[in-house]
Amino acid sequence: MPEFTYDAPWQRIVFGTGSVRRQLRSEIERLGVERLLVLTSPARQRISAGLLCSLSDLVADVFTGVRPHIPVAVAEVAGDRARVARADAVLSLGGGSTTGTAKAVALATGLPIIAVPTTYAGSEVTPVWGLTENGHKRTGTDPAVLPRVVVYDPDLLRSMPESIAAASGFNAMAHCVEAFWAPGRGSSVSVIAEESVHALGAGLRTLAEAGADAAAPDLLYGAYLAGSAFATAGSGMHHKLCHVLGGAYDLPHAQTHAVMLPYVLAFNAPGAPEAVDRIGRALDSADPVAALCDLAKILGIPTNLREIGLAETDLDEAAALTAAVVPDDNPVPADRTALRALLAAAWSGAATPEHP
Repeated sequence: MPEFTYDAPWQRIVFGTGSVRRQLRSEIERLGVERLLVLTSPARQRISAGLLCSLSDLVADVFTGVRPHIPVAVAEVAGDRARVARADAVLSLGGGSTTGTAKAVALATGLPIIAVPTTYAGSEVTPVWGLTENGHKRTGTDPAVLPRVVVYDPDLLRSMPESIAAASGFNAMAHCVEAFWAPGRGSSVSVIAEESVHALGAGLRTLAEAGADAAAPDLLYGAYLAGSAFATAGSGMHHKLCHVLGGAYDLPHAQTHAVMLPYVLAFNAPGAPEAVDRIGRALDSADPVAALCDLAKILGIPTNLREIGLAETDLDEAAALTAAVVPDDNPVPADRTALRALLAAAWSGAATPEHP
């Protein structure tokens, strides 16, 4: 994977092996930052230890209380820490939850974000924020939460457990698949999405055959493109479903996306034949739903909602909550009854996802 720097007016992307070690400090200094609030999670503290040592003169405080789905209470504490530390920027070092917490801080304080992703979440290239309170996840879009600089370094992802890499890769795949039918879809977005599906498919196959180290460059490149496509296309039925499932029932984010992806693709396929053709072409398969299911089985990631903690008694409520927020222009009508059937199939783990 070639190294590159892409400097758009709204965001600077630095991509390359070893880029954190070689370029992160200069990127921080380029913004004139002198006091960083660093956000990370307990799981990333081993990765962050050496990096923070090299930036010790710039680090005003370190917040490790990141939690999935960005609870409002956690976001408020992180924002207070930024104010007390007199931070002039936020350094996000971690996955989607860490980036999401940084976005919540930026939304509340106006501080710029420097993001160093350690999963394939893609949130770092979108202006979308999300917060969870009382079992309800609300989202919005604001240019203030788009990180000013993103430093992508495959070296940081080479030691990721393969099960986590697989689920995170499927999460990224959901971003680019959905971009074909989400409200902001368009010809240029579809080109980016197709390239992303191709890179992620190659990376997931490499992950199955050769492990996380070998797969990291393709997966990280694909995740960057997937996030870029999602940033323009916006949130469609798949993400509305997953936001309900994550916010209301506290299901794990990446695994929820991984489970739902083939089911939503099968559901929307009758109304989006061109998208199915392009996704299949990118995956080198005439049947992209089957290709995704096969990849999930080979990689050993969850394939049903029951396995990741959803109770069967929650299906009616989840369908009702989702029906209220699904975009009107979804390729296939998605009323409460249809969504209940879709969720029931994904809950049971039907061997062959198909349109209900």
